[in-house]
Amino acid sequence: MLPVELSRCQQLTQLALLLRIDADLFWFRGHFPQQPLLPGVAQLDWVLHYGIGCLAVGQQFSSVENIKFQQPVLPGSLLELNLEWDELKKQLSFSYYLIRNGDRSVASSGKIRLC
Repeated sequence: MLPVELSRCQQLTQLALLLRIDADLFWFRGHFPQQPLLPGVAQLDWVLHYGIGCLAVGQQFSSVENIKFQQPVLPGSLLELNLEWDELKKQLSFSYYLIRNGDRSVASSGKIRLC
């Protein structure tokens, strides 16, 4: 299940998306009942969905090169997802930013190898 896409800006090897993370997303069910959090696997799923669908068409997941989860993503969050595809390295880099009151702070980032 995907977030609500509010905007998209794409260049040849880069994509920036503004995403609304609604509380009724499948990913929040059972992760955790007292304080729902968006799981890291959901964030990776979205990176692959948008990255392969828009920048690296025809590629497939190979491995996670590096990943950092720095802040929890809560229901109702506004996220900016930035993707960059490096064809030579077969590497998809990503950064998620939480947007709050006009401020941006890194929620997670990493690099995924495709083949």
